Amino acid sequence: MRASLQSLILGSVLLICCASLAPSGTPEDLKAKIDAVVSAAYQSASAGFPCRLKAGGKPKMLHWQDVEKCLYNAEERVDWEDSYRELQQIREEFRLQAIDLTSAVESSLSAHALPYDKVFLVTESEALLPLSNSLLRFLPENSLLDLPVYDKSGARVGTFAGVYSFEKVGQISGMRNRHALFQYTDSRGNMQAAPDKLLLDSFGVPWKDALSASGFRLPSDRLFLRKHSP
Repeated sequence: MRASLQSLILGSVLLICCASLAPSGTPEDLKAKIDAVVSAAYQSASAGFPCRLKAGGKPKMLHWQDVEKCLYNAEERVDWEDSYRELQQIREEFRLQAIDLTSAVESSLSAHALPYDKVFLVTESEALLPLSNSLLRFLPENSLLDLPVYDKSGARVGTFAGVYSFEKVGQISGMRNRHALFQYTDSRGNMQAAPDKLLLDSFGVPWKDALSASGFRLPSDRLFLRKHSP
C-alpha cells in the first residue's frame, strides 16, 4: 500500500513537472503574438509615410538622398529595445530555440512589408526609382524581380534579378557594416553584378512598375536576434 501511494505521488509530481515544462499556447497563439510585436514596429516606422519624392535629371531619377532619409528615419522611429524585450518574453513563454524565433520573426517581417505606394508619394509617373544601397537594404526578398533596369544615361541594361549583401569592417570603428547590392540579367541572359559597390542613382527601375511591389521591410538585425542563446 505504501509503495503504491509513493508511486502515485511520484507520478503526480512528474505530471505536474512535465506540464510546467511544456510549451504554452498553440502555433496560432505564437504567430499572433509575434505578429502583434512586428505590426506595432511597422506602425511606428510608417508614422511619417508617405514621403514625397522629387525627380531630376534625364532620364528623371527620384532623388536617392530623399529615399535614404525617408527609409532610415522610418527605421529609427521603431523602439527596437522594446520590441526585443517583447520577443524575449515570447521566446521564454513558448520555450523557443533561437533559430525558431528567428524564423518566425523573419516570416512576420516579410508578411508585413509595405508596398512602395504606401511609402513614397511620387507625382512623376515616368521617373526611375534609384536602386541605391539604402533602398536595397530594406527591399523584401523576391521583390522587383524581372523589372527592367536602366542606367543613369537611360539605357536599359537588363532585368532585376535580386539582392545580395556583403559585410565590411570599418577601419577606424572596427564595426561590421552590411552593404546591399543587386544583380541583373543582361540581354544575353547572363547574370551580372552591379559594377559599383556605392550605389546612389547609377541604376533605377521604373516607378510605375515598382509602386505596387513590396518595398519596405524592417531589418531583422535590429531586433538583436543574433544575441539570442540557443
